[in-house]
Amino acid sequence: MAYYWNSSYLLPLLLITSLAVSGNKVLAARSLLDTTFPKVPELPKSELPSLPKPELPPMPKFEIPPVPHVPTLPKPELPPLPKPKVQKLPELPPLPHLPDLPKPTLPSIPALPKDFPIPSLSSPHSVTSP
Repeated sequence: MAYYWNSSYLLPLLLITSLAVSGNKVLAARSLLDTTFPKVPELPKSELPSLPKPELPPMPKFEIPPVPHVPTLPKPELPPLPKPKVQKLPELPPLPHLPDLPKPTLPSIPALPKDFPIPSLSSPHSVTSP
């Protein structure tokens, strides 16, 4: 047979545990708020001597050779293209005339009444005390 543990001890145990844990946090937070830090003296700022700026020698200038002249070629002359012979298309017969069909009649939508009855609820019964 399995062991049945009495659960009536569970709620007080949880309550005591939560109170014990939360009390430590309050004390830790209070000690954080009350602490004061010592003042640290500031160090004097040291000045660095200015360094001389380096000077680069001037870049040599290169001369670009001129672009050689390319002679233009004459345009070739082509003989005219022969025109293709196109056959004449046969004529299509006219389409037959379709008779006019009568339009279908749709049933009319029934009209809703303008005054709808408002449902009413019955009044609640009064409760009598003995």
